[in-house]
Parts: sequence; C-alpha cells; structure tokens
Amino acid sequence: MALRPCPATALVLTAFLLGGWTCGVAQETSDTSRHLTLSEAIKQAQANEPIFAAALAAQKSARIDGYLAKASLLPSVTYHNQVIYTQPNGQTNQGGQAGTQAAPVFIANNAVREYASQAVINETIGLRQFANAEVSSANAARATAELEIARRGLMSAVVSLYYMVSTTREKARIQAEAFAEAKRFTELTQKRETAREIAHADVVKAQLQMQQKQRDLSDADIAADKARLELGVLLYPDPRVPYTTDPPGAAPMLPTREEFNQLASKNNPEIRSALASVIAANAGVKSAKAAYLPDLGLNFTYGIDAPQFAKNGPDGVRNLGYSMSGTLDIPVWDWLSTQKRVKQSEIQRDVAKVNLTATQRRLIATLEESYAEAAAARDQLDLLDQSVRTAEESLRLTKLRYAAGESTALEVVDAQNSYLGVETAHADGLVRFESALAALQLLTGSL
Repeated sequence: MALRPCPATALVLTAFLLGGWTCGVAQETSDTSRHLTLSEAIKQAQANEPIFAAALAAQKSARIDGYLAKASLLPSVTYHNQVIYTQPNGQTNQGGQAGTQAAPVFIANNAVREYASQAVINETIGLRQFANAEVSSANAARATAELEIARRGLMSAVVSLYYMVSTTREKARIQAEAFAEAKRFTELTQKRETAREIAHADVVKAQLQMQQKQRDLSDADIAADKARLELGVLLYPDPRVPYTTDPPGAAPMLPTREEFNQLASKNNPEIRSALASVIAANAGVKSAKAAYLPDLGLNFTYGIDAPQFAKNGPDGVRNLGYSMSGTLDIPVWDWLSTQKRVKQSEIQRDVAKVNLTATQRRLIATLEESYAEAAAARDQLDLLDQSVRTAEESLRLTKLRYAAGESTALEVVDAQNSYLGVETAHADGLVRFESALAALQLLTGSL
C-alpha cells in the first residue's frame, strides 16, 4: 500500500529546511558586519523595492506605447502569399490572362487555380491617429514623472530609516550609559548607608532608578533591532544581515528660501505628472472629436494574382503588375456615440486641470512647511547642544553636592533623568533635521 505524507509532517519538514537555510545565511553573515553608506542603501533599495520596480516597469511600458503610437502613423508593409484551388464546374469561361479556361464552382473565385504573391502597402490618414500619438507621448511623460515620484518617495523612506538605525543605536548607547550611571549611584548609596551617612530611602530610590534604566535599555535595544530589520527588508535577501550606518553629520547651513523655491518650481515631478495628464486629456478630447472627420485609406499592391505562379502567363501575358486604391470613409450616423465620447473626454480633461492646480497649491504649501521644519530643526540643534552641556554640568555638580551631603538622592535622580532626556532629544533632533533636509532636497531634485 502506498504511503501518503501527512500534511503536518510536510509543514514541519518545510519549516526545518527553510529554518536551516536561513540559519545558514545568518551564520555566514553574522561573522562580519558590513558598513553601509547612504548612497549604497538607496541603490540597493531601488533594486529590491517592489513599488519602485512597478513604477519603472510602467515607465518602460509607456515609452513602448508611445513608440507604437508613432509607428502607427507610418505605412505598413506586408508581403502576401496565397494559393487557391477551386473545383471546376465542367464549363469554360473567358480567362483574364489568355483564351478560355475551366470555370470554377464558386463564382467569387477568378479561376480554378489562383496564385497571389504581392507586396501590400497600407496607410490610413486621419486626425485620430495623430491625436492618439500625442496621448501616448503625454502618457509616457507622465509615467516618467511618476517614476521620479516613486524614486523620491523611496529615497525619503530610505533616508529616514537609514538615520533611524544610527539614532536608535545611539539611543541604546545613551541608555547603556544611563544604566551604568544609575548602577554606580546605587552602589554609592549602598556604601553610604553602610557607613550610616544616609537613610535607606536613598538606596530604595537609587535602586528604583537603576531598575527603570535597565528596562529602558532593554526597550532601546529592541528599538535598534527593529530599525535595523526595517531597513534590512529594503536592502538584503535576509534582513538579519548585520551592518552599520553612518551617524548624522554636522548640520549644514540651509540655502535661502528663494533658492529652494526656484529649484522646486523647475524640477518637481508632481507638477510634471499633473501637466502631462492635462496634455494627455486635451489630446484625448482631440482624438474623440476626430471621429466626426473622415479617414483616408491608401493602398498600393505590387505582385501577381494569376492562374500561374509566374511572371508571365501563356502567350507572353504579363502577370506581374501593381494596383492602387484610395478610400474615404465619411461618418454619417453612430447614434450620438461620438458626442458622448467627446463629453466623456472633456470631463476627464476638466478633472486633470483641477488636479494640476491642486498639485501646484500643494507644492507651495509643502515647500513652505518643509523649509520651516528644516529651519526650526537646524536652530534647535544649537539649543540642544547647549542643553546637553548644561545637563551634564548639572549632573556633575549635583553628584558632588550629594557626595558632600548637601543634596538628596531625589535631586541626583532628577539630574540623571534630565541629562538622559536632553541627550535623547539631541539624537532625535539630528534625525529630525536630516529628514527635513532630505525632504527639501527631494522637493528640489537635488538628492
């Protein structure tokens, strides 16, 4: 009797194999930690992020559509070959090339045997074809702008995650120092209690502070691991690959608001995308109205269409030759379908115009908000630097006063918390400024 594998067993085996493979990857990469620059992170994210890949594919497809629409304006060339045999009906008729010939059963056919070998050139001239080519060109421009929007959005996410990795790591270091400081203070209070210099309440307060800092350190380590994994998802097949990032550098000087306004007005993909949509909508209206006009069809055929597959037939009759035709199709009545299509395209055009004006307003507001955010973050960095130095000095003086018996344990704990708070705020301030600066650079296309 054949044995069928149990589904649960198959799942366990699959999990074991996958777990062994991923553990192997982690084992191979855990020995060395690579350093990752911001430009490398952006490049790898562009190769792995599915939304950006979809935008890139849409842009390439739109470019091909534009090529196909323009190619449809040119004549098409076909080399046509055909052999037709029709049963004779027992009678004869006058042959098109020479004398009499057997008459075919089907009156639509020219002869019992008919050979066609012709080069056929067709061309259709109409306003609709030109309007459709214009629509395709505008759609290609819009897809290019949408690709740039996707690229900038991806870069914004990568920049935020990149500096978040270094910031959470810095916060974990700060929490480790805070825990070590709380532990040293706890040991100091225990020694002073043994020497009967302080009450047991100071020891309890110091122990509570140390325990809280130990929990905060654990949370900071988890936050650092989460940030590293979130960025790793965008960069590596195995997000557990260890890597390090550059910390935020010194805050540069911001260019003037006028410089940013000029750059944003010249190089903004949202505006280009909305403008391309308006152009495509206008061309769509033109294409719909083109249905009211006639189309001119031209045909040129060169080759043979004769009872013999030969250049010349019997008695030197020439089989090889050409024919030309012109067709003008004039629309007369289509039950108002064209009128409805024109109305539909005009509605879409009006929506595209509203979207363009809304995009322009949003750009102005976003630029103002981003510049104000970057300027505020840049100004606050100096204040945060001063606060760190002040809190550090306050903690040092408070510890000296406590050692001399001139302050309480509560004052020391407050000084420790103040120093920890301003250090954490300083780390957050660096990320805030880098993110705001990156947002401005993305708006102006300089990143």
